[in-house]
Amino acid sequence: MNEANIPIDIHVLKLQDWLVSRRIVPKNIQPQLKNIRSKISNALIDMPSHDQLIQLLKGANINYFHCKQIVEILKQTEKDSKSIFGRYGSQRMKDWLEVLRLYEKDNIYLAESAQIYVRNVNYEIPSIRRQMSKMEQQHEECLKRCQDLNKPEAAFLAEHTALLQQLGVKGENLREEFTEALRTLPTLYMESIKNIKTLEEALNLYAQTIGQTKQQCLPILHHLMEFGNTTVYQYVHKETPLSVEEPPLKLNLSETQSSKSTGDNEIDYGDDNGGTSSTISAEIIDFGELNLETEADFTISEAADVDWGGSESIAANAVEINFDIPIEEYGIVVEGAGMDGGTAKGDQAYTLLDSPIYRERFVDELYELESFLKMRLYELRHLDAASNVMFSLLDNISTHDEESIRKMLTNVENIIAAINCEHTRHLFQLKHSTKYADLLAAKLKQMLKAVEKTRRTKETLKQRAQELKEERSTLNPILNDLLNQTKQLQQHIEEDISKRYKCRIVNLLGGLF
Repeated sequence: MNEANIPIDIHVLKLQDWLVSRRIVPKNIQPQLKNIRSKISNALIDMPSHDQLIQLLKGANINYFHCKQIVEILKQTEKDSKSIFGRYGSQRMKDWLEVLRLYEKDNIYLAESAQIYVRNVNYEIPSIRRQMSKMEQQHEECLKRCQDLNKPEAAFLAEHTALLQQLGVKGENLREEFTEALRTLPTLYMESIKNIKTLEEALNLYAQTIGQTKQQCLPILHHLMEFGNTTVYQYVHKETPLSVEEPPLKLNLSETQSSKSTGDNEIDYGDDNGGTSSTISAEIIDFGELNLETEADFTISEAADVDWGGSESIAANAVEINFDIPIEEYGIVVEGAGMDGGTAKGDQAYTLLDSPIYRERFVDELYELESFLKMRLYELRHLDAASNVMFSLLDNISTHDEESIRKMLTNVENIIAAINCEHTRHLFQLKHSTKYADLLAAKLKQMLKAVEKTRRTKETLKQRAQELKEERSTLNPILNDLLNQTKQLQQHIEEDISKRYKCRIVNLLGGLF
């Protein structure tokens, strides 16, 4: 086999050692390269204005092959300085010819080319590719996270909208909207118990079973069925009030609270259970007028003994009481008797469904009736017909079958669902809790803040994704230039080594091409 046909295969990692072992290049080339780099820097200071030179010099680091191209360009630009002996008088040309001479001495150019080629193949190009791959991955992660944030954003918006719908407000001016929504409470109460008379049969059955009257077993339910949603005053005193003075609405939002004057000479101890105002002032207390002739009539002798016994110890000269004086003269006002009623104040001015205490009792009565019907339904389903167990309890409901009990239970459950409506419960708490309005406003505000924060995060992620995309695009020309340079270096190295070994084919293994 002809020796010229045998290829020379050199692995990239062993290229430099291969050149040193064949004594083609010296082992240490750093001092020579340092000198060459210094001369190249000095030569670059004075360069002619030429388009090809500008294009050539703005690329990567200048190597031997770049210097050869620069010399070829200078032969055109500096041809006027060429003498008849073929020598150039231009200092530019002399500087670059000196650089080429130093490169070619001891084949330093080949050692440098091999060094640059190995560094590009093993480090530079893989590093840029990893960086580009990382940017692509981060770009995709940013877009994915941005897409994932759509779900919590939609959840926050849906929760915010649902809460506004439950409250029946728009969320623009909460104080005014809350006040307006609270005016609909009486209508909501009437709507929730519009079918309350459907519970009459269940109430009769329950009263008959426990052996009590309807008014005794479930008094509030019986009152609502008979009279409707009346005031607590009417329920307690069994008469309609002449007037109703409901406590003022205490709807205070933190951002709308105004400082109240403390100059009023009144002490408010809250509302008592009797329904009358506990505000004490000298203006509302009337002690009447006592027309006393002399102070001596009411003076008791210090020496007199006090006898708490019978009536015989009363002094003979005691003041006689005249019962014929009209009571109007003493400033006492007697309210009408019977159905004329009085004035409903305080907690007794609320309706039964609007009073926190009586509303809770009414709900308890509904659950009590529901539990009773469920128990009866269970007994009808599971007790054997031939069994005498708890037969005495079933005697009272023998006229009601399973279907009728289930119908009663359904009616009770419907009333419970209507009473516990989300919209009604929110407004009820809003009216009777001074802090509930702040809690609702804070919750609505927190939801909007969460939505805004999510949107800001999405916008930041989009901007970051765009930045990564732009950074990734700026690496493309750098990678392309590096690949072109590496490809040219590989070609030059293979050709140079091939010339030294009778033009045998040289293959650099482990490279990029």
